[in-house]
Amino acid sequence: MLVNLFVGNLPWSVSDADLEDIFSPHGRVQSARVINDRDTGRSRGFGFVEIDVDDIAAVIKATNGHEIDGRPLRVNEAENKAGGGSRRPSRSRGGDRY
Repeated sequence: MLVNLFVGNLPWSVSDADLEDIFSPHGRVQSARVINDRDTGRSRGFGFVEIDVDDIAAVIKATNGHEIDGRPLRVNEAENKAGGGSRRPSRSRGGDRY
């Protein structure tokens, strides 16, 4: 089963390849991506791993708390975005003003 995992508390030094290396012993990694800040290009300290596994609970148990550079990873199943829209609230002040 293909599952999307959220991986938090990543050190800024972790790359996409490092993230893939952490999860590859537990299943077939389809993608591993560290999220970077748009303005600075620096890691935001979290990422996502798409992995093909039979037992997602076992993968989470094996990787959650795994330490990298003294930081324990936080791993859980990623939430699906409903509707695919922006999470930013509308800036409209509402109502027609005549």
